Amino acid sequence: VQLQASGGGLVQAGGSLRLSCAASGRTFSEFVMGWFRQAPGKEREFVADIRWSGTTYYGDSVKGRFTISRDNAKNTVYLQMNSLKPEDTAVYYCAAGPASGPATQYDYWGQGTLFTVSS
Repeated sequence: VQLQASGGGLVQAGGSLRLSCAASGRTFSEFVMGWFRQAPGKEREFVADIRWSGTTYYGDSVKGRFTISRDNAKNTVYLQMNSLKPEDTAVYYCAAGPASGPATQYDYWGQGTLFTVSS
């Protein structure tokens, strides 16, 4: 599976942004799709994931602010981010795997897209 993330950039605190991740190469609906992020000097952090059925899970730091969704017809997963904070600044990675869980559960990773929130 090849994953291509897009949508990163610069946004002011309190603003919104949507990331997209397009998948190709395998049957998209087979996979749990996840978003992770890694800030400078920090470990990779779970953000959200979504099963083929639409069931979602969120990291505590983004609950109520971020929404993950998927369009199986378009082989694309989205991350809508609202009420952004400077601490959301990170490289965001999309990933695909057979089950929800930590980063080690995911077999395929996109290249990452940088997203910066200015205060």
